[in-house]
Amino acid sequence: MRKISHEILEEHEFLLYIYTPFCGTCHVARTMLDKIESVHNETIFYEMNASLFPDFMQENKIESVPCLVIKKENELKEKIYAFKSIANIYSYLLKYEPGLFYDKK
Repeated sequence: MRKISHEILEEHEFLLYIYTPFCGTCHVARTMLDKIESVHNETIFYEMNASLFPDFMQENKIESVPCLVIKKENELKEKIYAFKSIANIYSYLLKYEPGLFYDKK
């Protein structure tokens, strides 16, 4: 995962994992996202420590952590709070990042 920056937050598209360092559920969610990146052998997600971006949290009405924010076409499309399983996260990736599933040969 890549650390988020204020510049990237201004971009039109990203997948953003929001966490706090002492949240146990956040560590479980991060493990799922790490496994997805490992399978695809590429960095897919940005990560954000919620404590360091209070304005973003308030402006975007982030209710809790962990949260996966999907921004496409300069609009927040989804805020996922219940990660549930890797298969559940893949259902969102298939919808918003179908290019991950094409053969890249």
